[in-house]
Amino acid sequence: NAAVSACGKGCQWDQALRLVVEMVSAQVELDTISHSAAVSACEKSGQWDQALRLVVEMASAHVELDTIIYSAAISACGKG
Repeated sequence: NAAVSACGKGCQWDQALRLVVEMVSAQVELDTISHSAAVSACEKSGQWDQALRLVVEMASAHVELDTIIYSAAISACGKG
């Protein structure tokens, strides 16, 4: 979670998404915080399409979506 968050703060959305993919490949169970950090990384970089893609993938995987995730996705759309 900390690494994904750090990528977001550095506007390195692509690296944040790579970390998420690596975590999934390593069978690390991602929680809402991990997903939220990835969506926020996309939001901070204006990558609205990637943020929305993540939200759709999370919903398909039955990940609990919270206000923080929705807010970050909406904010990303506003910046895009």
